[in-house]
Amino acid sequence: MIVVSHDGFNQTPNWRSVIVVPMSTSKTQARRGPTVVEIPGGAGGLARAGIAVCHQVTTLDRIKLTRYTGTLSRELLRSVEEALKAALDIE
Repeated sequence: MIVVSHDGFNQTPNWRSVIVVPMSTSKTQARRGPTVVEIPGGAGGLARAGIAVCHQVTTLDRIKLTRYTGTLSRELLRSVEEALKAALDIE
């Protein structure tokens, strides 16, 4: 999962939900076009490469996030942002 909700919400004790982009290793998902982003192995502490599936953005109760892996580079976060914009038709 890539947490994409605002840090202000993420750090508010009474705010239980976080907005996330799920990750996949599916070759089918990788071909979905502008709403997916390849995340290389090692990026953000990932053990292996994966796909950020931005057209499946969702919310989770923060208690379901059990461990912190790392932070993505600005470049990768920008790519995720662009894919979210494509998925949500936001300019």
